[in-house]
Amino acid sequence: MIIKNDLYKRGIITELYFNGQMSCADLSMNTDKSIPLTTKILNELIEEGFVVETGYANSTGGRRPLMFSLKPDILYVVSVAMDQFVTRMVLMDMENHYVSEVEKFELNLYKEKDSLSTLTENIEAFIQKLSVEKEKIAGIGIAMPGFVDAKKGLNYSLLHSDNRSISEHISGKTGLPVFIDNDSSLIALAELRFGNIKHRKDAMVVNIGWGIGLGMIVNGKMFRGYNGFAGEFSHIPLFTNDKLCSCGKKGCLETETSLFVIIEKAKKSLGEGRVSILQQRPMNDLELASESILSAAADGDQFAVELLSDAGYKIGKGIAVLIHILNPETIVLSGRGAAAGKLWLAPIQQSINENCIPRIAANTTIELSNLGYDAELAGAAALVMENFEKKPVKEYNTKQAASISN
Repeated sequence: MIIKNDLYKRGIITELYFNGQMSCADLSMNTDKSIPLTTKILNELIEEGFVVETGYANSTGGRRPLMFSLKPDILYVVSVAMDQFVTRMVLMDMENHYVSEVEKFELNLYKEKDSLSTLTENIEAFIQKLSVEKEKIAGIGIAMPGFVDAKKGLNYSLLHSDNRSISEHISGKTGLPVFIDNDSSLIALAELRFGNIKHRKDAMVVNIGWGIGLGMIVNGKMFRGYNGFAGEFSHIPLFTNDKLCSCGKKGCLETETSLFVIIEKAKKSLGEGRVSILQQRPMNDLELASESILSAAADGDQFAVELLSDAGYKIGKGIAVLIHILNPETIVLSGRGAAAGKLWLAPIQQSINENCIPRIAANTTIELSNLGYDAELAGAAALVMENFEKKPVKEYNTKQAASISN
């Protein structure tokens, strides 16, 4: 048997998944196991078809260490990325490459009464269409909006499950391990594991979408707060606009800066005769409308640029609060809205300049995600693999491993 409930083997697989090529010495250090034991585990994983030797590291003056990596097609992860209106699913390999088409379906979490059943049915249908055997799928990772208790598998805002575990419900239907977490937290996890802040200690990841989410990296680790609900950036009450937020309060950051609000402002101004290329773009479908505004701004449409600049300045006001409290090294702009690219940087930086004490903000940089809209899918996959070495997994036999690698 290849993978038993062997913490050592699963620990090695997890390290190689997140770090790519590694030497035996580095694996030994990261897993806190002796070099002889690590060597033994590596040899077994090589024999069983999970790990391959990838040559020697570049010379640094001494003896070059032999490097090891996972076979990318030996295990897979079903990654699910949800927002309030659209859900995406894809199968990913151990190098985070998509090995299926990204499947999208509309699921309005505010209006769909039995959204959990709809989600489960779509995941089941997606898995049934895959050419990969279920036994080769390490698990299902789901990123979703709302107050998510990842440990209990509950969402207290959406996907009502009558206090049943969402994870257990979907796992019972699919026969696979299921892990859920907040979408912004998983976007931050993706940035920490695979993005620009992989080796940074203190960073904030701002998820620009239908709300303005936040994931926090403190001392090189995800910070989730006492109940796991830290990072509700959208609901900082920054404005006296008397606008009702989705949380039920008024004046939240979300009421002036979300893509949903930007679309509503665009439709209102276009209806009043504002000249823009957006007059020829679809504006009634939320997803298409957001893509239209972001692409129009990238193409230099003055009205679209104004919309994003106004929102960016107000997001910057919220970021100024974060900088004063947490003094991060880096702020990363990620998520759906990051597609507008550098257009966000100037208004956000201007707002920081105006609203931050210079000494505190002097060394904080604002960066664009190199993962963009894919960050949520990558984070959902990372969630599965973070739990891979902790949770019991199904056993795989040598013949199955050989059939995957052939």
